[in-house]
Amino acid sequence: MILDTNAVSALLEGDRALESLLGDQVHHELPVIVIGEYRYGLLRSRLRRRLLPLLEQLVRESTVLAIGVATAAAYATVRETLRSRGTPIPENDVWISALAIEHRLDIASRDSDFDRVPGVRRRSW
Repeated sequence: MILDTNAVSALLEGDRALESLLGDQVHHELPVIVIGEYRYGLLRSRLRRRLLPLLEQLVRESTVLAIGVATAAAYATVRETLRSRGTPIPENDVWISALAIEHRLDIASRDSDFDRVPGVRRRSW
């Protein structure tokens, strides 16, 4: 399951509800976009000294999903579909959605924007 940025935050903060959603899953998929978003947030966080090592451990223990040619094709389709329906979502969420489609994975997120993307299943906690 792909972890969205808010899922990474919840996981690193020990959110029991998210842990329940993830079950016994100890290996996660992290889009490179999510890593960038989370690191950006840490730059302004007073908790960065505690959270940065946890993020680095999570990255080491996860599959990092990079953007490739297949992702770019899925991105174009998702973005055009949302544009034609008049339901755009933030750019980074389009990329995360494209990775979910490419890898046929659900997204753990509290962000309902993913619900607008055909072919993407969001799992909340």
